[in-house]
Amino acid sequence: MISHVLLGTNDLPRAERFYDALLMLFGAKKTMKTERSVLWQTQNESVGIAIGPPHNGQTATSGNGSMIGLQANSPDMVTAIYQKALELGGTDAGEPGERKPGVFAAYFKDPDNNKLGVFFVQC
Repeated sequence: MISHVLLGTNDLPRAERFYDALLMLFGAKKTMKTERSVLWQTQNESVGIAIGPPHNGQTATSGNGSMIGLQANSPDMVTAIYQKALELGGTDAGEPGERKPGVFAAYFKDPDNNKLGVFFVQC
């Protein structure tokens, strides 16, 4: 049902560098790039993450209460993604740790202040 999630940016080259380095930890690759947007997808999933400036030409802003959730395959991957995001200029929004039994998560914001969470759910 969902094809992709688009995150607004005010600096496309900066955002592209951030997500190139971050999403490669998930094995994602660019599947589309235009003057106005970039899309990454993993080989096994149809839903992608895209970045681009708002179509109306106004400033991109983050949504209060909006968050993109990313699925990790281990607590170590959660921590690695979180640390990489901070190295790339992201900011802390919740250090890695157990949120409830069986759920290990971390939260960060990208350089445009979009919030992302990375989760490992033990089955």
